[in-house]
Amino acid sequence: MDVDSFIAQHSWEWQRLDELAGRRRLDGAEADELVALYRQVATHLALVQSRAPDPALAARLSRLLARGRAAAVGTPRTRGWAAFARGLTVDFPVTVYRTWRWSVGVALVSIGASAAMWLWLRAHPDRIHRVLPDSEVHQLVEHDFKDYYTAHPAQSFAAQVWTNNALVAALALFLGVTVLGTLYVLWQNTVNIGLVGGIMIASGKSSLFFGLILPHGLLELSAVFVAGGIGLRTGWAWIAPGRLPRSQSLAEAGRMAGVAALGLAGVLLVSGVIEAFVTPSGLPTAARISIGAVAEIAFVTYVVVFGRRGVRAGATGDLLEGEREDLAPVA
Repeated sequence: MDVDSFIAQHSWEWQRLDELAGRRRLDGAEADELVALYRQVATHLALVQSRAPDPALAARLSRLLARGRAAAVGTPRTRGWAAFARGLTVDFPVTVYRTWRWSVGVALVSIGASAAMWLWLRAHPDRIHRVLPDSEVHQLVEHDFKDYYTAHPAQSFAAQVWTNNALVAALALFLGVTVLGTLYVLWQNTVNIGLVGGIMIASGKSSLFFGLILPHGLLELSAVFVAGGIGLRTGWAWIAPGRLPRSQSLAEAGRMAGVAALGLAGVLLVSGVIEAFVTPSGLPTAARISIGAVAEIAFVTYVVVFGRRGVRAGATGDLLEGEREDLAPVA
């Protein structure tokens, strides 16, 4: 099939469908014309995909069909604050809820590995000098760990922490398509916690370590584990796509990862504020940890309540049907 001739012959139909789809109101004749053109353009897309695969033309017709279908059947479109509200109450919690097994698996492995490092370094404190010189160990235990939270003004420290943690979460999410990239990010995070915690515990500073890490760490690490879980789920989408074509499975998982990235930015903002204003505060240790625990419980409750409700209503965390690309049927 000659693509240029095909475009020249049918472009007026595509233009007319685009014009009708953009109108707010249609009379009876125009509505009938819209439906007829929609069917005709759907046939054109099938011909392009089967006889003369042209990615640019197929993408153009897919977008046109999405607009035509939305105009014909009244598919709801969310924009502005409505889109924000849907993302907050449906898309993000549903995405996290649907992938909770991956996130919990990442959390168990990471926490287990860190705890094993703590116990091993506590049982073999003489091995610490193989990792760090004695002078650096002393500096970390006596000064660096606790001074880290008060070295900068709280406002700038909160922004710095938020940016750094958001970068880690984004890497864990979007490197998931490589699988190994996400595993590397998670391993680096696990080793850092395990090594620093092990040195502090072996030096008799366990109360200081947990007193400073838990207030913000509960929520912060939960966000990293969620990012890692969704990232690995994205990688698995193309390794084992199931009944969907591999490209479609990966596209769906990638869109959900994008939704998760936006939601986790908000979660990490909260943990950054806690780390900057609560962790180094003069409150008793129990009070600081309690604030972190309340934030963690609130996050888990939010995901379970809104996520379960959204899943029961048929939400998937992906774009609404009228906002996704058109796909040829597959068996």
